Amino acid sequence: MPLWLELSLSKSVVVRSALTAVVVGMILVTINYGDVILQGTLTRSQGFRIILTFFVPYCVSTYSSVSAILNMQSEHESMSG
Repeated sequence: MPLWLELSLSKSVVVRSALTAVVVGMILVTINYGDVILQGTLTRSQGFRIILTFFVPYCVSTYSSVSAILNMQSEHESMSG
């Protein structure tokens, strides 16, 4: 398994990304869809976009976490050898 994928599936990265997705996703859903949710007029298309609203911050957080881990490993290796 490639290192990037292995890191992205590690427990610490998944938990951090999931928490980020929930917090940021809830804020964005409230801003963008709060009115239609409260009115009860949410469409299937909007529901799909709400799911994507959570998926995007998850992906961004995962990418950022894995990149930071790899960068730290690279710096550590260059200092020690």
